[in-house]
Amino acid sequence: MVRRPVAWIVAVVLLVEAVGIAAVNWFLGVVVDRQDMSLAGLDPDTMSTSSKIGGVVFGLYFAACGVVALLVAVRDRPPAGLGRVLLVSAAVVHALLGAFAWGLMGWPAFLYMVVVLALIVLLLMTYDRPAAGPARGGPVGPRDAPAGPEGPRGDGGSPVSPPPAPTTP
Repeated sequence: MVRRPVAWIVAVVLLVEAVGIAAVNWFLGVVVDRQDMSLAGLDPDTMSTSSKIGGVVFGLYFAACGVVALLVAVRDRPPAGLGRVLLVSAAVVHALLGAFAWGLMGWPAFLYMVVVLALIVLLLMTYDRPAAGPARGGPVGPRDAPAGPEGPRGDGGSPVSPPPAPTTP
């Protein structure tokens, strides 16, 4: 199965990315603070603080997504509720960052974002809910039980569709 290794890879990538995003934004905040730079008259202290806070918040967001992927890998169960929402939002964020990265940083950054996006989508798709039934190991109920010539629902045994309606000339 490819599900658990993909979940482990996604967890590691998102946790490393969380640390990287937080570190880069913290470093940019320190640079702005030490250089006493200003952008269009904005206060340098405000820019430095907001860069640091943004890095921490974005890092915590990716860390939360990584923890969800880690729990999926450990439990071997699909993400549910808030965890699924976090992973879907991380996929959307990577798609948007990939689009921006293409124009701002070039194709290597775009390729990285697309690979992470593909891994997250693969994680979400491989843990999709299975169809219930005897072929998938689900419970056998009265609808799945073999029946006589009338079929389980009394429809004449036709599993596909009813015969076409008669037409008049």
